[in-house]
Amino acid sequence: MEKKSSNKNLHKANQAKKDEFYTQLVDIENELKHYKEQFRDKVVYCNCDDPFESNFFKYFAANFNFLKLKKLIATSFVPSPIAGRQLSFLETAGLKDKEKKEPFKIEISEVKDMNSDGAVGIDDVKLLLEQNAKTCTPLKDNGDFRSNECIELLKQADIVVTNPPFSLFREYVAQLVEYKKKFLILGNMNAITYKEIFKLIKANKLWAGYGFNMSMVYASPYSNELDDNRKFVVGKGYDPNKYIKVPAINWYTNLDTEKRHEMIDLYKKYTAKEYPRYDNYDAIEVSKVSDIPMDYNGAMGVPITFLNKYNPVQFEVIWIADRQDSQGLRTKTYTINDTPNYNDLNRGPVIKIEGELRVVYMRILIKNKKVKV
Repeated sequence: MEKKSSNKNLHKANQAKKDEFYTQLVDIENELKHYKEQFRDKVVYCNCDDPFESNFFKYFAANFNFLKLKKLIATSFVPSPIAGRQLSFLETAGLKDKEKKEPFKIEISEVKDMNSDGAVGIDDVKLLLEQNAKTCTPLKDNGDFRSNECIELLKQADIVVTNPPFSLFREYVAQLVEYKKKFLILGNMNAITYKEIFKLIKANKLWAGYGFNMSMVYASPYSNELDDNRKFVVGKGYDPNKYIKVPAINWYTNLDTEKRHEMIDLYKKYTAKEYPRYDNYDAIEVSKVSDIPMDYNGAMGVPITFLNKYNPVQFEVIWIADRQDSQGLRTKTYTINDTPNYNDLNRGPVIKIEGELRVVYMRILIKNKKVKV
């Protein structure tokens, strides 16, 4: 019940197709610190970020020289309902008119010490935007990442970094893949189970970043309705009337990471008693990633959190054990003749405990490539 309630804000946003969640700077900094060298001489595009409100834009603009970027592009879709919370100086500089309903584009190719204080930072970006009218311009289209204008900007980019709309995650990733772009984006944990996304995971075209299964604080126009949510936000030092907690958030990327090459240290040995075989899949149940047996060479069902530890040299990802056939490993489909709750059993792998069939939460089916006998 706790897990179900904590996702209430996210579910509401998905149902309403509203995706106004603004990532905090500290969360961006914590992830981006691992990729510094991969941004050298690259064009970075933040295509789901109101440049006037986005901390993604703020991070890359302030660290333009530190990261040795070639160019930074940011575009907005519609005016932000939380105007003025992030980069309010843009309003005072006359670059943003609250009354106008037009999306903008910001392109930066160079950041100098504009205020001559001996350092380069966000204050210099402010002066750059104030003094160079060509840096910040209205978009001709509506600013949607699927618009022709934004696609043309996407073609220029080397790496896309943003928090895309939760409700459009599949379509958003599909576009990145179509145009063969490197990316580092935020998404919900459940995105792992999307068929379109999991195909990319299996093909080693998408994997987990460093931040995984996080509860994050977002600036958002949506209200907090849960006491635990509000307490979490307050505990992080934010106003619960302006910020909300969203659980189970992952970074997804196709940029290389050191952790992707780390081996899981396996120490347990397989026994039939400790690792029951599924009643409806040709695989065994492994309830914890840390309990993967080192000496078993068949298919195993592991929690979806396995993705956070997945090393493609050590393991092969087969598919997901859910309502799909799971690459032929599914051996049984239940009917009313088996049990009254047959439909529930068909939604995932099933184990038999004291004669009773019980479905377990969705599992990733894997094989160990480095079996130790």
